[in-house]
Amino acid sequence: MIASGGSDAARIRDRTPSRASRPDDGFAALELAILAPVLIAMLLLVVGLGRVSQGRQTINQAGAAGARAAALTSTPGQAVRQGQQAAADTLVQAGVSCGQLGVEVDTSAFGPGGYVQVSVRCTSDLSGMAIAGLPGSVTLTATSRSPLETLRQLEPVRP
Repeated sequence: MIASGGSDAARIRDRTPSRASRPDDGFAALELAILAPVLIAMLLLVVGLGRVSQGRQTINQAGAAGARAAALTSTPGQAVRQGQQAAADTLVQAGVSCGQLGVEVDTSAFGPGGYVQVSVRCTSDLSGMAIAGLPGSVTLTATSRSPLETLRQLEPVRP
């Protein structure tokens, strides 16, 4: 006797649990609803930290640009003005908004073979730098030094 195809189908159907008998129905949606906000918060945190890191690099660039511009001048007074202007311009061009910006140019070693040192300090809102609505502020600082040529002719400093 040959078994009919219907009996095989009945045996397979008996082995698979019915939809109503599965104990974990609906839990995938519940797990997704619980984990989604946590994953989104972690993603936003990573983005925020990346933006702060980018801000640090920009502050370093501003300090280097200020020191380079100050080293190309011929008097300490010009070095201070050019260094401050170059650092501020670099931050503006990069789109970094500082609530408080401080650029200090040290010309105490200004002379042939000396150096010029520029320190940049920027206090910025985290909501403007990282993610809108993020509370708090961050202070980023950088110091850069640029050497002066040893055989360079500089204008004498007038008292």
